[in-house]
Amino acid sequence: MWFVNAHVVDVATGEVLRGRAVQTAPDGTVVQVTGAAPAGVAGAVDVAGRWLLPGLISCHTHLSIVFPFGDTDEAENPALTAYRSATRAAEALRAGITTIRCVHEQNRADLLLRTAVRRGWFAAPRIRGAGRAISTPGGHGQGAACAYAAGEREFYEAALAELAAGADHVKIFISGGLAGAGEHYERGEMTDGEIRGAVRAAAEHDTYVVAHSGAPAAIRQALAQGVRCFEHAYRLDDETAALLARPGIYLTPTLCVTRSEGWMRARGFEEHSISNALAAADEHLASIQRAIRAGVTLVNGTDIPPGEEVDGTPAAVREVLLMAAAGLSPLLSLQSVSVNAAALLGLGHRVGQIRPGYAADFVAVAGDPLRDLEALRTISLVVQGGRVVREDAA
Repeated sequence: MWFVNAHVVDVATGEVLRGRAVQTAPDGTVVQVTGAAPAGVAGAVDVAGRWLLPGLISCHTHLSIVFPFGDTDEAENPALTAYRSATRAAEALRAGITTIRCVHEQNRADLLLRTAVRRGWFAAPRIRGAGRAISTPGGHGQGAACAYAAGEREFYEAALAELAAGADHVKIFISGGLAGAGEHYERGEMTDGEIRGAVRAAAEHDTYVVAHSGAPAAIRQALAQGVRCFEHAYRLDDETAALLARPGIYLTPTLCVTRSEGWMRARGFEEHSISNALAAADEHLASIQRAIRAGVTLVNGTDIPPGEEVDGTPAAVREVLLMAAAGLSPLLSLQSVSVNAAALLGLGHRVGQIRPGYAADFVAVAGDPLRDLEALRTISLVVQGGRVVREDAA
């Protein structure tokens, strides 16, 4: 198939290749990006002068999450969990998110959906899944249908169990968060040994640990034990930001978490959750600004199902705009949702760019996003693996 009359954005270099044609193969990969399609090509998709970008990659996704959190039933039938998760996955794909990283799903719904997608039974973003996150009893993950462990040996075994079930990475909670009444993100929740147990299990499977993290002490503790991917960083000092700026370490800011009051109220969030989020908002923003100044490698993630609309915009797109408003350049903002995210997921050779041999995952927008990221609000064409998912301009 050919996609013609496109301005192709090279998210690695910031160059725009104007007036190009992209050929895709039956296996869903890009064959070539060239000046024009051969004469007489039938069935070409006319991009009609729109800007063509790689499909978006969201790195902090919960498809099975229940709002408000207190309504979660840890004994829920897995079929119900899968139906809810499938709906969120389909919404994400239509919004232009062609790859997601799940960082905790009840009943390992991400791993079930991944199987369904691979067998051709369901259309959804490409999934990298954690299965169930692992929490200490009474910790931040309590009540969310996580796996629970205490001590180094139990964390090691719990992580091995998720990996044996097919998880691509391991998720832990090294500090408190914003959801519960009386909890605080400054409070550490894991011992060195517990973190080390999870990291050892991940290393034995050639993968990594991703950590819910709130404050510098817990982040430095986890860094010392080998964790290399951190979520939220509600409070981050300059010293810790400098440590996170080392090669091979990633941060997912999830600015959406503390900037979505209307969305939270519309979904019935408990007042304490809303209050905690709003109280953390200013420090959260300042912390991500410190990370940007330090040169930390940032990836896009929302903690909200990424295809859900927040203030009229899909959450993943809104997160790009929030990161840019925090001071990230347009190119680095685009890289957070493409090449950086692909590298973290171990897919840097397959997704995140429009180039030969890569998956034919595209979105088209009405303007040049390198000049104005607001163009991302105008996604009108979504292609995954060479298959047109959505074409609003047809």
